Amino acid sequence: MTETVAAIVAAHRAGQLTPAQTVARSFARIRAHDDPAIFISLRVENQALAEAEQLASKKDAARLPLFGVPVAVKDNIDVAGMPTTAACPAFSYSPTHDATAVARLRAAGAIVIGKTNLDQFATGLVGTRSPYGIPKNLLRADLIPGGSSSGSGVAVAAGLVPLALGTDTAGSGRVPAMLNNIVGLKPSLGLVSTAGLVPACRTLDCVSVFSLTVDDAMTALQAIAGPDGADPYSRDRRLAEMTPFPANLRLGVPNKGQLIFFGDKASEAAYAEALKRWTSLGATLVEFDLEPFYETARLLYEGPWVAERYLVIRNLLASSPDAIHPVTREIIIAGSRLSAADTFAALYRLQGLRKIAERGFANIDALVLPTTPTVYSTAQVLANPLELNSRLGTYTNFVNLLDLCALALPASMRPDGIPFGITLLAPAGQDARLSSIGRMFHADTKLPMGALGLPQPPLVTLPAGVSGDEIAIAVVGAHLSGMALNGELKTLGGRLLEQATTAPDYKLYALETTPPKPGMLRVAAGAGASIELEIWALPAAAFGKFVASVPPPLSIGTVRLADGRGVKGFIVEAADVNGTREISAFGGWRAFMAEAAAE
Repeated sequence: MTETVAAIVAAHRAGQLTPAQTVARSFARIRAHDDPAIFISLRVENQALAEAEQLASKKDAARLPLFGVPVAVKDNIDVAGMPTTAACPAFSYSPTHDATAVARLRAAGAIVIGKTNLDQFATGLVGTRSPYGIPKNLLRADLIPGGSSSGSGVAVAAGLVPLALGTDTAGSGRVPAMLNNIVGLKPSLGLVSTAGLVPACRTLDCVSVFSLTVDDAMTALQAIAGPDGADPYSRDRRLAEMTPFPANLRLGVPNKGQLIFFGDKASEAAYAEALKRWTSLGATLVEFDLEPFYETARLLYEGPWVAERYLVIRNLLASSPDAIHPVTREIIIAGSRLSAADTFAALYRLQGLRKIAERGFANIDALVLPTTPTVYSTAQVLANPLELNSRLGTYTNFVNLLDLCALALPASMRPDGIPFGITLLAPAGQDARLSSIGRMFHADTKLPMGALGLPQPPLVTLPAGVSGDEIAIAVVGAHLSGMALNGELKTLGGRLLEQATTAPDYKLYALETTPPKPGMLRVAAGAGASIELEIWALPAAAFGKFVASVPPPLSIGTVRLADGRGVKGFIVEAADVNGTREISAFGGWRAFMAEAAAE
């Protein structure tokens, strides 16, 4: 069954399907599904097909981690050649460049299909605040689709695309995941560039991922993660690899009496069952004080962060207030009344709450909470839009303020046919660890994927990867196994993890050093060759010692692998290879040295 990202890529690589056939299938499904509220705009089909055919004709394209995968993009994220509306026609503009996250998806082999609907200006968790309509929830027709990334969530659940980008400031990448029985991954702040994103709150915004499985979400995250000079809020945060399910897992659960379900007994029972599932998987549950998190959540809309939303649309508010959805307008206009004193008071309190949260996480691996405390019908939300939306954010609003990463997972289907989900939370930088834990939980539920009743594929066994305080490093030359300097790695306690190749974005040069070493230079995406390398694990202390001993012109940077991962490794600058011999055609240092020895 070619429905997941992994299955589609495998089918393309095996020649069972072409990328163009898969893209055509997505367009056919969109027409057959016939819900005009999911997409605000679609690519011209022939253009998308031509892009897919061109991709398939490229050398080494099959190595790309998202080779020919159709994706949808929330319409507050720029896609070159398509309007960005943020679900407000009067705000619409035509970007000339892809957002960084979109450009990286394309570089990884993905094909953009269209731009999806959202709560206007990404303000809301309900999916009902758009002039383009309300996407239909396929699991229960009376339910809201969730927001603000409503179209992206429904598109994945409906099988129109296997992967979609959303955004998440207060839960917009998690609430639609629960309501559509799919996975929602909210990365650590700054891990994925927000360049090319219409801001909601610039200091809190994240580009998020919707998919059918955790593994698919991590494949996408590996492709789009990484620092970006175009985004002042980008951070050079290392995305680790997923590892096997950890032993002695400790999960935080709220202290007795702290959980809020607003009288929803079915959700309360579903959460209790989810905790039983965790214990059956071997986790130890540890009580956790959630009150500081609730206080943080209240800061989001009662505090100064709503002023960030006001800054984005203040000109439109002044010139054409009726162009803005009335509920959105009511929320955002409050941002104009906040003082600098209000802002600093809230920032001071937030810093104190962050320290409390850090101490709380000291004794646990992750916090497990309901994604939302309850659910509502479209009719209920339209009748009471502000209060019910606020309730849905009970367990989501504090996450970005506290600099946490999050993974929303399907947990069960309630007896009334309503999906229930849980969210794992951990301090920033623990994205891969959450996914390592969450993939096992999702598989153990044996829930069908999305809204079409598709069975989950068997979980792929993960390599051991780095452990404890180890750091992975890619070596391309004299430190390879059996080469002149490999002993340095072994002396420092290094161990070989795997053999791999880079993305086709590098050129290799023979440097005039003693002993001979190569220099690997990054060039434009697809303009170089795939270079063979090895990935080793070094203890953190040894890694620092090793890096400090690297002689010029070599330096350590982030090397992008053929499967989209980024890993620290040896690189050089363009000025360092002037006048040296390019040896990219050999595909790696070992082949070059073998020929040199033969000569």
